[in-house]
Amino acid sequence: QPEDKLLTVVHGPDLVNVSFLNFMAVVQDNTAKIWAEEVFKLATNILAQNASRNTFLQKIKIRRRFLIYIVSAVVISRGLNLYPTPFFFLTPSLSFFCPHPISGAKGKPYLSLDQLMEFINQKQRDPRLNEILYPPLTRAQVRQLIAKYEPNQQFQQRDQMSLEGFGRYLGGEENTIVPPEKLDLSDDMTHPLSSYFINSSHNTYLTAGQLTGNSSVEMYRQVLLSGCRCIELDCWKGRPQDEEPFITHGFTMTTEIPFKEVIEAIAESAFKTSPYPVILSFENHVDSAKQQAKMAEYCRSIFGDALLIDPFEKYPLQPGIALPSPQELLGRILVKNKKRRTHIKGTEGSVRKRVLEQTPSSYSDSSGVGEPGSPALDREAESEEEEEQQDPKKPTTDEGTASSEVNATEEMSTLVNYIEPVKFKSFEVASKRNKSFEMSSFVETKGLEQLTNSPMEFVEYNKKQLSRIYPKGTRVDSSNYMPQVFWNAGCQMVALNFQSLDLPMQLNLGIFEYNRRSGYLLKPEFMRRSDKFFDPFTEDIVDGIVANTVKVKIISGQFLSDKRIGIYVEVDMFGLPVDTKRKFRTRASQGNSFNPVWDEEPFVFQKVVLPTLASLRIAVFEEGGKFVGHRILPVSAIRAGYHYICLRSESNQPLCLPALLVYTEACDYIPDDHQNYAEALINPIKHVSLMDQRAKQLATLMGESEVRIPRRDSSLTLPLRLLPCRPPRGTPQTLVLCSSFFPEASPPSVEELRQQKAFVKLLKKQYRELKELRRKHMKKICSLNKKQNTQLTLERKKEIQVIFSMQKMRFRAYFSTQKRCRLFFPCRKGNLDHIFFMQKRRFKSKFFPCTEGDLEQISFLSFFEELVQILPQNLQAGWEKFENIGSIWIFQTFAKIALRLSRNPHRFHEC
Repeated sequence: QPEDKLLTVVHGPDLVNVSFLNFMAVVQDNTAKIWAEEVFKLATNILAQNASRNTFLQKIKIRRRFLIYIVSAVVISRGLNLYPTPFFFLTPSLSFFCPHPISGAKGKPYLSLDQLMEFINQKQRDPRLNEILYPPLTRAQVRQLIAKYEPNQQFQQRDQMSLEGFGRYLGGEENTIVPPEKLDLSDDMTHPLSSYFINSSHNTYLTAGQLTGNSSVEMYRQVLLSGCRCIELDCWKGRPQDEEPFITHGFTMTTEIPFKEVIEAIAESAFKTSPYPVILSFENHVDSAKQQAKMAEYCRSIFGDALLIDPFEKYPLQPGIALPSPQELLGRILVKNKKRRTHIKGTEGSVRKRVLEQTPSSYSDSSGVGEPGSPALDREAESEEEEEQQDPKKPTTDEGTASSEVNATEEMSTLVNYIEPVKFKSFEVASKRNKSFEMSSFVETKGLEQLTNSPMEFVEYNKKQLSRIYPKGTRVDSSNYMPQVFWNAGCQMVALNFQSLDLPMQLNLGIFEYNRRSGYLLKPEFMRRSDKFFDPFTEDIVDGIVANTVKVKIISGQFLSDKRIGIYVEVDMFGLPVDTKRKFRTRASQGNSFNPVWDEEPFVFQKVVLPTLASLRIAVFEEGGKFVGHRILPVSAIRAGYHYICLRSESNQPLCLPALLVYTEACDYIPDDHQNYAEALINPIKHVSLMDQRAKQLATLMGESEVRIPRRDSSLTLPLRLLPCRPPRGTPQTLVLCSSFFPEASPPSVEELRQQKAFVKLLKKQYRELKELRRKHMKKICSLNKKQNTQLTLERKKEIQVIFSMQKMRFRAYFSTQKRCRLFFPCRKGNLDHIFFMQKRRFKSKFFPCTEGDLEQISFLSFFEELVQILPQNLQAGWEKFENIGSIWIFQTFAKIALRLSRNPHRFHEC
């Protein structure tokens, strides 16, 4: 047939903006089919899309050569004498375009064999790897690398690698940022279907917005070819003239596409990229039994044997039976549609509810109320469905048209088996029913509500049953929510709008590229096992999972932009809420956007609680915010060391020229409290040397020539005591007997003892005992000081109390004198208050624990008494006695009072 000779190549920057190239074979055989298969293999080769830096540069050189040949043919055909080579800038060395200053080795611009081996084994190798399963490189293997990447023969003969050869090695296939085995099928595909994250699409048919966008059959092909395994079909009733159901977004101005053409496109492209099962999520609004029967017939006839109609005998649709695995569903198409349970036929396909039929014998009444599969629970669930159908709710804004589906007919119900949608009631009800083949769909707002209120229950629900999350209806611009939020809860089908290449969609494309782009990623073990419990909002270490510390250093870039504009790099981490950090950014490189150099301090993600769920995104932007390229890498797959990262476009297609040179390091997270112990385990020789140094310092401090460590009888010191040694003299028979079993051995030296585990432990114990002794000594000193201070305080209080009692006695004796003073010398109250205040302050600084009334009595009486006794006899002595009052007029005031009382007017005027 003529169509067998046609070949169409579809290409474009994304899934929406595609172009078509049509070719026709000359001969009638299978040439077009062979070309189609081989070209498709080349276009979808995942290893080619994750090739090394050198491979992408080689592709650019090959394209340039072909361009030269084309221009040469055009010039020769026109009879021109122009030679095209001068018009092309051919330079074999990358250093000409991107010169980078290289630090170190100024006198020797090369690496020796030992230096290169040390660099590869120390810097480019993860220290956490098992040395038996992943042995370090040997000298012979390093010599092979020198022979492969070193262009200078003289350096090869001397087992040396020049700087140019070293640059080629960094961009070689042995030094890619992600190991090739991670790109291949690395997950176990024999677990139940609920144990996997499934690449899912929402409103697959749309090419733009949700209100006025065009619908396209080609979108189904492109989405399936990208690795998506769950696609959505919004089916609506056809017009009376043809009664052909169509697919569109209901109650909007989007265009319509025939249902039959979509089914044909799915059958063509379903298993080209991945052989694992495809899930068709029907949103069925066809209220005609005749058209629903036509839909079912199209599925049966076009899909053929690929459509799974009857469940497997090994996995019956019964409570407590797990779902089949993706491996067992290879090449199968599953239908997700509302299932009709009990019904009778009315006039022309009308559906009416009737009295419930008898429950099968496998669900007898003996199962009890509330048990999985009990008739009471089944009747309760079905009665709830009846109430919903009798009193339908209006669709909410967030749910869109999903809540307005119609009931399924018998023909469509027979296509539903392992993915039966039911209305979600609660996690408790789902747990009691325990039916793995029942699944529920959540709009993103409802999913966030369930995740916030019951995070651990949501994770438990997703261990056995499937859940689908879809965008809310108000996202009319086809924007997406962040899928990582629901992956953290174990939700399998997190559906996104594939036509919008925003950050959530970029993350989705980057994550599902791995595991051979199968569309299925195995969830972590604690999200699959029933004996494990997980809280998505945890900040602590997960049981059985080692947290990581990730360091990323952005060194330089190549071919980033040809504009004179600043370029900067953002480094983000996506994972659990405690792991997600979007704050690291380099400075903008001014004046050099072609090959900028940053070489700043590394960005450190100190604690990544769940590395298996975390992803690292490295994105390059121009200073105005324009996107240049990015790369999304799983934290668990990142190689350590210096690597080139070839950037990707928004649609995750490789960009040949732009790349970043980075240094990455991932190690086990160690709390600050345990850092010293970890360093001792990593470098025990250094730790033992430090212990020896401390022992010598301790010996010097104690005045001894050597600190001897007492040995205790324990299992740790047993190997040291059982070392063979020479027997004492006078026991020749024992000597002969021992020599017959053991070879003669000399006593172990001090250096040998230091290498023994028991000796190292004794040194650690000595250091701990010394620290404990110092701590007890300081504690004893503090307690003695506290006791002495307490005794001094008590004695001081007693002394003050004695002084107070004496002053009060003097107060009683001179109380009448105070009254006379106020009668004979009516001084102003302000002067007396000031006198009291000054004496109060002096006394308070000296004797603090006294009351306010005591101070007023003591300060006036004691001072006035001494002044009356001294001043009449000797004015000079009175001044010397009280000159520390701080005020002359205070002294004069008291002198006047004293002279008045002594009735000596001569002294009074002299004063």
